[in-house]
Amino acid sequence: MAVQLISADVVVPVAGPAIDGGAVAIEGGRVVEVGTRRRLRTEFRKAEERHHRGVVTPGLVNAHTHLQFTSFAEIGRQIHDGFEEWSVVFDRKYGQRAPREDWYGAVLAGARLALATGTTTVAEISTDFEAVPAVREAGLGGVVYLEALGHTWDAWEGGERARYLAALEDALSIQDDRVRIGVSPHAPYSLDTDVLTDMAAIARDRGMRVHTHLGESAYEDEYCMFATGPLADFVRGFGRGFQIVVEGGCGVGTVEFSHRIGLLGPDTHVAHGIYLDEPGRALLRELDIPVALCPRSNEVIGLKEPPVAAYLREGNPVAVGTDSLASSPSLDLLEDVAVLYRLAQEQGYDEPDLAERLFRAATRGGAYALGLDHPEGVGALAPGRQADIAVFDMAVTADHALEALVREGAGRCVATYVGGEAMTVSTESS
Repeated sequence: MAVQLISADVVVPVAGPAIDGGAVAIEGGRVVEVGTRRRLRTEFRKAEERHHRGVVTPGLVNAHTHLQFTSFAEIGRQIHDGFEEWSVVFDRKYGQRAPREDWYGAVLAGARLALATGTTTVAEISTDFEAVPAVREAGLGGVVYLEALGHTWDAWEGGERARYLAALEDALSIQDDRVRIGVSPHAPYSLDTDVLTDMAAIARDRGMRVHTHLGESAYEDEYCMFATGPLADFVRGFGRGFQIVVEGGCGVGTVEFSHRIGLLGPDTHVAHGIYLDEPGRALLRELDIPVALCPRSNEVIGLKEPPVAAYLREGNPVAVGTDSLASSPSLDLLEDVAVLYRLAQEQGYDEPDLAERLFRAATRGGAYALGLDHPEGVGALAPGRQADIAVFDMAVTADHALEALVREGAGRCVATYVGGEAMTVSTESS
């Protein structure tokens, strides 16, 4: 196969320092070499070159999405009064649309938006399983997690488990080296205890990854400890006779509960992590579990801001997610990165590595959360890695590229490549 070069004013490989006048050599969908444009043009004299104004980076990794809810954007354009209130609005909309909604088409539409803003890899939560193949068809990579929620143990044993396993087997038929299948027990409050344990075991028996929502509600600890509070009332309102409700709680908070029942492990990453105290964050850190922070979604739902400065100071692995258009105004991952940058500063994080760490969270950090940060994986530009690339129209030098990307990169993506193949190109010069 012929070698191609993608070059720009600056290349930010993440695997190494930014390069003024940089280029990426690609062959067979993989990175062959990263270096200066001058050196690579000499080394690969017959290579076809695409030169861009601006900055070349690895494709972004969105570590928490629900692309199937792309058509619910009107909900994400409002500000809600807390998680429980948002859930009522969302459930009403979902109940009205579910029987006739084109979930497959919604994922395709969401994928186009993601690709147009530089995202090439996603952790996609699929609640309606007919949407599963759309991620691959759209050209994205990542892990599609099949979600379950609302099941008591009796319902799980009575047929829901068999239906879930059948959907899982169907989904495995579309798995390839770009798209893997995972398991998503929705949250500690939305499934019975034994169902949570069983779903984690199903994943581990098959070598699959696990993804769950954790610490998204202010009342999650109270629910787990005592089965009281607004979240417990919300669960009871749906008639769910979960063990934790029947027994009046389990006496520990949401992270410790999730750990004790086997939900958390080295194959797991969690979304949100807003309402976690220092011991909860420490346990996630001890278990090496990344947290996908979704600050704009949290704001739309009316939640507290994520403790990004604490996660960074304490050394927790972090990634970035948008969540869905049902709870976020866009799928532009760098919009969330910019919010995290501002929040970290407001929360007192004053180390000079802030921009570097947050851009890494949106690339290699997301890849790590999905189990894809390996020599043939995504999230960085290095020999052997997948040639997923985003280009941002920004006039900067290598010394200032990361700061510019983190603070001003949103809305500036002009080209996206997956495996070296152009998916979107709107501005280019040779």
